Amino acid sequence: MLSLSPTLQARLSQPLKIGSFEVKSRVLQSPLSGVTDLVFRRLVRRYAPDSMMYTEMVNATGLHYVKQLPKIMEVDPNERPISIQLFDCRPDFLAEAAVKAVAEGADTVDINMGCPVNKITKNGGGSSLLRQPEVAEAIVREVVKAVDVPVTVKTRIGWNDKEITILDFAKRMEDAGAKMITVHGRTRAQGYNGNARWEWIAKVKEILSIPVIGNGDIFSVEAAVRCLEETGADGVMCSRGTLGYPFLVGEVDHFLKTGELLPAPTPIERLQCAREHLYALWEYKGDRGVRQARKHLTWYAKGFTGAADLRGQLSLVETVQQGLDLIDKAIEKISSGYEPEDWGLGTGDWGLGKNFRF
Repeated sequence: MLSLSPTLQARLSQPLKIGSFEVKSRVLQSPLSGVTDLVFRRLVRRYAPDSMMYTEMVNATGLHYVKQLPKIMEVDPNERPISIQLFDCRPDFLAEAAVKAVAEGADTVDINMGCPVNKITKNGGGSSLLRQPEVAEAIVREVVKAVDVPVTVKTRIGWNDKEITILDFAKRMEDAGAKMITVHGRTRAQGYNGNARWEWIAKVKEILSIPVIGNGDIFSVEAAVRCLEETGADGVMCSRGTLGYPFLVGEVDHFLKTGELLPAPTPIERLQCAREHLYALWEYKGDRGVRQARKHLTWYAKGFTGAADLRGQLSLVETVQQGLDLIDKAIEKISSGYEPEDWGLGTGDWGLGKNFRF
């Protein structure tokens, strides 16, 4: 039976303090490009009202040259706590972008120093900053000077196995003024392959006084508890485990607060959530939202007879009504007595695994 050790219980019983800002949850929803828009965050928030949410990462250079703020920066005044994540390699542009982020309602500003995608790293952003610690320091110092909210950093353990530099890098970020650091336990070269090496998160926690958040392979409540026990981290950040499963952050948060495992949603409940997600994206973004919904819909469609066929159809939907009709028919079939193939997928673990990219 899953349980929290007394030490872990005592450590996590207090709010998470990020500088002067307090969060009443030790479970955070990771920023995910193309995923964590306003609609997705609202779904996660329903089950995890106290958790910190993050916007998709915002390009500070692009923000410098536009007159109108991009939709990915849009924040609902009621969705707190909320952080806006920025990326770039120019300290002045990032400071300018941070001011705009705070004006939009950000409770904290997060700097992405971990994205492994080539189009980000080749321009000096994301995890390429692990190879430019002086630039990373300058970024944090400039952003800290520019805003009156806590500045945080999300990064990886290193560039590759020969350049695991996280200990020196994390200390530099703290010294530059970062109030929290999230460490994804993989190198840039790993991408999302192999296992997250949580032992490096533990090592970072040992040398820093600011909160350290563990990230990587948090696909279930069990994994979250194991990560917290093994690393001594101050909290966990859920990423890929929430794709098609916006319940995960709330499930982990509930267990950490009560010691009680919530029952996993049924296939019908997951499809009902998919239906709501599709409709809300269409209302928010029109036909573009329907196209963006395709990937979400395929992530939801797991664990019941006919799921594979349904995924294929949902990946091609052209209109909101087409998508709603497909989901409604699937719900009707399940309700009429279809036997589930395998409901024991584990909370949030949809087999995305090492080949998933975002």
